[in-house]
Amino acid sequence: MNENILKYDELNLAEAKAIQSELRDKINLVPLNVPIQTIAGADISLNRFSEIIFAGIVILRYADLQPIGYSLIESRTRFPYVPGFLAFREVPALVQALEQIPLKPDVLMLDGHGIAHPRSMGIATHFGALTGMATLGCAKNILFGKWQEPGIQKGDFSPIMNKEEMIGYALRSKLKTNPVFISPGNRMSLKDSLDIAIRCAGNYRLPEPTRRAHEFVNLFRTGKLKEGYHELLPQTLF
Repeated sequence: MNENILKYDELNLAEAKAIQSELRDKINLVPLNVPIQTIAGADISLNRFSEIIFAGIVILRYADLQPIGYSLIESRTRFPYVPGFLAFREVPALVQALEQIPLKPDVLMLDGHGIAHPRSMGIATHFGALTGMATLGCAKNILFGKWQEPGIQKGDFSPIMNKEEMIGYALRSKLKTNPVFISPGNRMSLKDSLDIAIRCAGNYRLPEPTRRAHEFVNLFRTGKLKEGYHELLPQTLF
């Protein structure tokens, strides 16, 4: 594990801001220039007042969005619950989950924001800068920026704006449901993040990568799945 994230629990907010500033300089929002074969979803489950954190990454084939493997970790965090700094609670465990995966996915979708963040450093940007992976954020609630309701049809979207700068999209991922909020994290453009999110929209509000990650993490938390990395054969798919 990266030595710096071992020290996250010891940081105060001024030090955490300094790390966000340092990582922000590593973000690269150039268009994706390679085809996507696999995409992963990442999610965590924890009680706001608990140190125990359950983290999971589920890998899907991009062609049909079927899970082909998953990595689960139980860890601990003592960094306080502070909006805008949640990555410091969640990223260390997710990095542990990533390190268990022998063949890394091409793209990772995280439950949270990318650059649609007051300091452009949501969990997807934080994780992407730290690992060098191509990442995007898909959040259930807006954190930062102005937006208008997109149309009611699946696939309708509207921009999220920070003054004159577009920083993401409100995407209607399912007919007549609340939108999700999409923004790039690292190694992809704004358009890439939107295209990927639309491609991954299934029959639910959450796109398939983060929906599956949420499902697997909850199964892990309730003892139905075990820690570690596990490959999935076709007959064992959920």
